[in-house]
Amino acid sequence: MSRVYARRTLRRLAVFASTAALAVTGLLVTAPAAQAAPPTPVSAATARTYLSQLTVRAEGSSSGYSRDLFPHWITQYDTCNTREVVLERDGVNVVQDANCAAVSGSWYSPYDGATWTVASDLDIDHVVPLAEAWRSGASSWTTTQRRSFANDLTRPQLIAVTDNVNQAKGDQDPAEWLPPRTAYRCTYARMWVHVKHSWNLSVDSAEKSALQSVLNAC
Repeated sequence: MSRVYARRTLRRLAVFASTAALAVTGLLVTAPAAQAAPPTPVSAATARTYLSQLTVRAEGSSSGYSRDLFPHWITQYDTCNTREVVLERDGVNVVQDANCAAVSGSWYSPYDGATWTVASDLDIDHVVPLAEAWRSGASSWTTTQRRSFANDLTRPQLIAVTDNVNQAKGDQDPAEWLPPRTAYRCTYARMWVHVKHSWNLSVDSAEKSALQSVLNAC
């Protein structure tokens, strides 16, 4: 048994024990029927139109960038922050404790096709990474604007995915990284363009070319 597998098994047992204990005391709340997906992005045809409207310029500098300049995860309601809201939204049969933490459920990561039953195995990906946004125009935003971008639940900007896949993506754009599951690349490109267009962010020439290639194959 690998060390990673053993650690995940222990985590699952701990969650099961916690769930059982909370169920007895009546502290668990079952989430509403899960949507199991972020907001639907624009169609490929609309994404191609949006892409043609984006400003093309060389990517800006990362000088001065810090994730702290994009405050997240903020409280959305009661004790639920943005991460917990996305976990509930993107999961199936999600159960949350009294503090809104997901203690059980099932999550499918469309980037790689993996399914997880422990919330700690998932990251909430910013489809357009915060550092990428900074280099594409967000460096001139106010903190309020950056907070809204980092916690945007209205557009397809946040999605629950396998943690190490998200970490492999880092702050790369589609010219440098695309989801390993090729069946999701069209959706990913539509999401990316939708977000950049909504927030009036620029694209560099290589990024635009990569997006055009994916969208033309949709």
